[in-house]
Amino acid sequence: MEPQPLREDGKPGPAHEPPGRLTKRKEFQRVARGRRTPAETFTLQSRRRDEAEGETARGVRVGLTVTKSIGGAVERNRVRRRLKEALRAAAPLEAESDHDYVLMARREALGRRFAALVDDIRHAFRAARRGRAESRGRAAASNAAKDEDRRP
Repeated sequence: MEPQPLREDGKPGPAHEPPGRLTKRKEFQRVARGRRTPAETFTLQSRRRDEAEGETARGVRVGLTVTKSIGGAVERNRVRRRLKEALRAAAPLEAESDHDYVLMARREALGRRFAALVDDIRHAFRAARRGRAESRGRAAASNAAKDEDRRP
């Protein structure tokens, strides 16, 4: 049985409740400074909303980024439509209600079977919720330096 999305008070919400949308460039830039969870067909960026910054939106918000490196307008729109529909099909997502998410598409999303694309979304949101994502910032750089082999 799939878990239900959580409301602001921590209780399960209705499964048909769609996530909100990120619409402003500033919101996308803020999420880009958060954690990243790589998948085969996209990268999921996530970041907790700061109440100090005046962001009073409630619930999960999701944005899509499909760049020109994917292809022409036809390919970009096709990828965008596939990801939007896969988000709907993957509901309910294991997303935290005080977080914003951005899916940065890759060209592989065009040729991926739809069922596999839905699974990618579910696994990425689950991994992001559990904290198994690449951290951004100084801590990640210092951890990467520790992993290097420094033998002469």
